[in-house]
Amino acid sequence: MDAIFRVEGRRATTSPNAAGPWSPDMQHGSAPSGLVTWAAEAMPTPVPMHIARLTIDLMRPVPLTPLAIETEVLRQGRKIQLCEVRLKADDVLVVRATVLKIRSEVQELPAGIAEAPIDVPGPEQSRVEPADFSSSPFVSGMSLRAARGGFAHPGSSAIWYRVDRPLVEGTPISQVMRAVVASDFSNATSVALDFRHWTFLNADLTISLARQPVGDWILLDGDCNIGPDGAGLAMARLGDQRGYFGRAVQSLVIERR
Repeated sequence: MDAIFRVEGRRATTSPNAAGPWSPDMQHGSAPSGLVTWAAEAMPTPVPMHIARLTIDLMRPVPLTPLAIETEVLRQGRKIQLCEVRLKADDVLVVRATVLKIRSEVQELPAGIAEAPIDVPGPEQSRVEPADFSSSPFVSGMSLRAARGGFAHPGSSAIWYRVDRPLVEGTPISQVMRAVVASDFSNATSVALDFRHWTFLNADLTISLARQPVGDWILLDGDCNIGPDGAGLAMARLGDQRGYFGRAVQSLVIERR
């Protein structure tokens, strides 16, 4: 199975391609994040709606085992839907996500309301970041282009990300799934600490979208704040080749190796 997951009913079989850099038996955070996004988008709505905000809590490391998918509508209205997606491994909750959808309705906006244009080189003009910097099978299924700085390099960077491997077998990768998968790399896009001496794992991921992204490439224009008591924030402006469209925020757990 080349795809990350094969979903049959409410059960997702996990491919070895989901593994992250920390352990061959544990998933990269982008993998379950993409799966909960797929499950949320599959939930029916009374009128056309799209995801405006998604918050993913990584309750514990996610193993490379089959996952049960649970979904629940927490609030249903004419303008919004708030839903929850839960992933369980052997009946143990490993991921919980809340997803806010809003009604899709074209608005005639006043003159002068425009998206902020991208202020860094596009993916074709940016430096190739080879995926061999990581032993992670999941990362090997990504393409990266550095418009400013570099992946896991100290300082603020702007990097384009593209998902190349299918996430859910037999299903196209949605635009929001692309944004969510890329956003989980925020803590390696803007790096304040030397990775050789520090770890800065993310405990969660929140993305907020002003519009739906377009195209295969997602830009993370990153920033990072580190506090003195073991916590930090990795943040990124999200963009595509049309302009900036959203924000990503991760809460970091800071530890010396």
